[in-house]
Amino acid sequence: MTVGTALAVSLSGIEGTIVQVEADVGRGLPGMYIGGLGDAAVGEAKHRVRTAVANSQLLWPKTKVVVSLSPAHIRKHGTSFDLAIVCAILIATNDDMEARGRLRQTVLIGELGLDGSIRPVLGVLPQVLAAREAGARWVIVPAANAAEAALVDGIAVCTAADLTQLWGWVLTGSGLRTALNDDPSEQTFSVDLADVDGQSEARFALEVAAAGGHNLFMQGSPGTGKSMLAERLPTILPPLQKWQQLEVTALHSVAGALDNRDTLVQHPPFVAPHHSATVAALVGGGAVPKPGALSLAHHGVLFLDEITLMRPAVLDALRMPLENGVVVHLRTHHRMTFPARAQLVMATNPCRCGAAYASECTCSSAERAKHGRALSGPLRDRMDLNVTLSPAGANLGIRNKADNEPSAAVRERVQAARDRACRRWQGLGLADEVAVTNASVPRSLLRRHAGLDEEAMALLDFQLRKGEITQRGVDKVIAVAWTLADLEGIDAFTFEHVQRACKLHDREGG
Repeated sequence: MTVGTALAVSLSGIEGTIVQVEADVGRGLPGMYIGGLGDAAVGEAKHRVRTAVANSQLLWPKTKVVVSLSPAHIRKHGTSFDLAIVCAILIATNDDMEARGRLRQTVLIGELGLDGSIRPVLGVLPQVLAAREAGARWVIVPAANAAEAALVDGIAVCTAADLTQLWGWVLTGSGLRTALNDDPSEQTFSVDLADVDGQSEARFALEVAAAGGHNLFMQGSPGTGKSMLAERLPTILPPLQKWQQLEVTALHSVAGALDNRDTLVQHPPFVAPHHSATVAALVGGGAVPKPGALSLAHHGVLFLDEITLMRPAVLDALRMPLENGVVVHLRTHHRMTFPARAQLVMATNPCRCGAAYASECTCSSAERAKHGRALSGPLRDRMDLNVTLSPAGANLGIRNKADNEPSAAVRERVQAARDRACRRWQGLGLADEVAVTNASVPRSLLRRHAGLDEEAMALLDFQLRKGEITQRGVDKVIAVAWTLADLEGIDAFTFEHVQRACKLHDREGG
């Protein structure tokens, strides 16, 4: 036989497609040609592969070699196809049916060095998940990616250090190490909500945000604790479920942002980009799109501090992803999506000078007006909760450090509230596999089961007619009212809950 076949994975976002790599060794002048809509890195594989074969003391065909990656209409990026390409070429001139059968059941992931070494690549976790879904028996990955690949159950994960070792396994079925899925060490937080003194209203707003998955806007003078509160939001969120851990870890793997010490992301991530971040840094982008800060905060918290210093176009890029929970990148030949269901927390000073009191402000009226226009109305309307933090001095001596409630105690209430909301909305038709929060419930379902009494409807109608709230704002208020009821452990919200939800949603800061 002169045609060899091996399997690889092509990634689009964090979704993988099995790619069949075929190599034909036939008549013609010596040379190698690769087809199948690959990028420059795929095309350059011919140089890496041929040199690696020679330096591994293996035989390279002395005739024409044609490699095809199918399906040919799918864009293929990166160097992770190297192992499949080299194995398809080597098996093309080998009649060992056992070896051929072994390759047909194996997905190969990795980059070849010129010396034949197998080097790590990005996005191994989603590629292994795709291999498992396709029914592959084995997946072979670089040794450096072993811990990440072993997170996936239901498929045999083997690691190879170099091409000689890999080819020996193809021929004999032995000689590779199996990557073991060791239980990851428990990750702990270095901060706690007990660190925050005072600010009872802001602490309560943080708890409501955690319980309902709500976006939070904080305003206050420097030193009032905005950043401290935001950094502690993940500590009161429930731990990620296993499917959420894999999804978040896959995003970090594709972005090259995995921690070598803690491969599996166990807790809601906290991402805080600098105020000079670009659109691509925030929502992702590039010739081959990579996840941005919003996607890296999936199932966690995206914190934007000093938002008045960010360019309006950068902030407005968040509007659609916040509504849809995904970031979509369109290119000429392909469409790529990344999940982006994160809680957004934004913080700003009351004005440019940051004075604690209006009487101390040194800003001109024009400067104050410019400061207030930094955040567009549509984006501000997407913030469920708005809170103004009082000056730090007003909280001194109110509470002793020992009296500050720790994150663990708040997290218990948050978990109970989320469990109650999940049971309610799943009982009303939402999919069981979705992590349901009040903030994520579709508008139609939220309105249909609002249960507003006449007094609550009159209040919301009055605010609508005065322009104090929008139709989207009404949905936000209803969702927050449900969260307040869930925190109290009751089955329906009351007019008092709606009143308090309106106060929390008030753009003047609650």
